[in-house]
Amino acid sequence: MLPDPPYNQQVSTEQHRKAAPASVRCFVLTISDSRTPADDSSGDAIAMLLTDAGHVVAGRALVKDDPSAVQREIRAHADQVDVIITTGGTGITSRDNTYEAISQLLQKRLDGFGELFRVLSFQEVGSAAMLSRACAGAVGRTAVFSLPGSENAVQLAMTKLILPEIGHVVRELSR
Repeated sequence: MLPDPPYNQQVSTEQHRKAAPASVRCFVLTISDSRTPADDSSGDAIAMLLTDAGHVVAGRALVKDDPSAVQREIRAHADQVDVIITTGGTGITSRDNTYEAISQLLQKRLDGFGELFRVLSFQEVGSAAMLSRACAGAVGRTAVFSLPGSENAVQLAMTKLILPEIGHVVRELSR
């Protein structure tokens, strides 16, 4: 039997959350070949959920699912905000290039985000959850979360994973 760790992991996590910023600066990036600012319901949902939770949406953009365009937007905003949340392009069609574009930029990966998102998605959509390539990590000290384009998927990721930990993630990246 292993000895107890020198600290209680639950207490440590709670302490980190208490020391985390209550409000962080975010950028929302929609990646789509078909959406327009007028019908970007997933981007709207992200922005609304962030604002309702007390965070600042410092900007938004919509780009085609083109790796160069996606990387350009992320690089342009990574030093200006604490968190970038993208929506769209995480599937496996021939036009879905977001995963490749973002994963090339990530200097640190949060593999648990994609894993947990697919587990939660499985509970809602069944085995189709395996088709999502949602991912997260860090570009410098900026957290990047890449979500599917579905508004339901955005709601799930935001409420169950991102919003409960966003301040904690930002705190850890700033250390």
